[in-house]
Amino acid sequence: MANKKVVVIGSGFAGLSTATYLANEGCDVTVLEKNKDLGGRARQFKAEGFTFDMGPSWYWMPDVFEKYFETFGKKVTDYYELQRLDPSYHVLFGKYDILKVPANMQEFKNMLEELEPGSGEQLDKFLAQAAYKYEKGINDLVYKPGRSLTEFMSVKLLFDMVRMDIFSSIYSHVRKFFKNDRIIRLMEFPILFLGALPENTPALYSLMNYADISLGTWYPKGGMHKIVEGMVKLAEEKGVKFISDQEVLSVDCEGNLAKRVITKTETYEADVVVSSADYEHTDQKILPENFRNYNSKYWESRTMAPSSLIFYLGIDKRIEGLVHHNLFFDHDFGPHAQEIYETPKWPNEPLFYVSAPSKTDDSVAPEGKENIFILMPVAPGLEDNEEIREKYFDLIMNRMEKILGEDIKKYVTYKRSYAHNDFINDYHSFKGNAYGLANTLKQTAILKPALKNKKLKNFYYAGQLTVPGPGVPPSLISGQVVGKEVMKDFNKN
Repeated sequence: MANKKVVVIGSGFAGLSTATYLANEGCDVTVLEKNKDLGGRARQFKAEGFTFDMGPSWYWMPDVFEKYFETFGKKVTDYYELQRLDPSYHVLFGKYDILKVPANMQEFKNMLEELEPGSGEQLDKFLAQAAYKYEKGINDLVYKPGRSLTEFMSVKLLFDMVRMDIFSSIYSHVRKFFKNDRIIRLMEFPILFLGALPENTPALYSLMNYADISLGTWYPKGGMHKIVEGMVKLAEEKGVKFISDQEVLSVDCEGNLAKRVITKTETYEADVVVSSADYEHTDQKILPENFRNYNSKYWESRTMAPSSLIFYLGIDKRIEGLVHHNLFFDHDFGPHAQEIYETPKWPNEPLFYVSAPSKTDDSVAPEGKENIFILMPVAPGLEDNEEIREKYFDLIMNRMEKILGEDIKKYVTYKRSYAHNDFINDYHSFKGNAYGLANTLKQTAILKPALKNKKLKNFYYAGQLTVPGPGVPPSLISGQVVGKEVMKDFNKN
């Protein structure tokens, strides 16, 4: 593979990871980015003295980031500074009903005991299982490419998969340990963005509770985009070339090889192509029809993770009732979940999330002001227009003001909204989804869209619509998995 020309489409976490891995192996790697700025959904923008992360805002699973940089003989601290948040986050059930989730384990257990006597001991049992799932799931399952059933055919792994509750739901699993409604909602929160109801999400994903409670919630100073900046710097150290404003229009194929990647302005010769752009768009719009992995019926039958309605706000005062991460759970999630996953429509009484990074980081807002990121999960594929966005902006502002007991809306000096149409325009996101493919049992491992093109020997896919799935750590891992598969395939030939 030395000096082989590799073209990577997209500069999100998966694309950066793939590019760096293959450059480290001696490949000549060029990354083509559709937008002006690098980072995919983790881009950043500045306005009126505020610095906004556009997408991911939770830094969980710090060991995955450490492992990524260690692959190249580096450390996270070589590129950005981490701070553990305490409290990890607040869950607001009402004006005087707030769970302040502490970083300290004993304090966390004490909080649960106040809600349900005996739950501290139950938490120990719950987390012991979750830790096992995390260790085995991350090390033995998540790094598998999902190209063949034989990857899962060892007796030990099959035994581990049974122990990891891959065939039962997180809904039933949580209720084996806890009865209190608030604790249940707290334990189910980390899987909300995996793209399915708790009833349809494998209990394997209690590993997310281990990531949340045991490994903690962190923040890279300067914002989540600092991760992108660090990854880009590392990639460039390895020789990766980045070219922005290069939307890929098509791939020219000869025989069973992808030979050229064609953008609006240029043509790039390639020995290997990896698309970390939206899989459905790549499959249905970029590749010639006779080289597609799937048809439109296949994609329409996929269960997608949610989209999001996002507001980026600059507030001309400090908001006393907020911490860095805030979950507004003042309504039952059941109806909202149904409106996302079962009967898709704009929700009547939505739950929403508010990030205020200015509580932690003075650099993201002018002095005395607040930087606010609001996210409301919604079904993909919905009609999206300014009237709908404004309706929910007013609804959210009213709920926040009522629960926090302070005026907010009249202090908004900067506002930008982002939803389905923007995800489609910026990322060619299928149905305007924000998080990729839902992590249901029927869309796990080998049942996900394949990371390798079935008809082209040198075309691969990375990112949140293939293995291992949605989220920042899985996207990092996806890039590494694809890089290893490229090396393995070409070293055979």
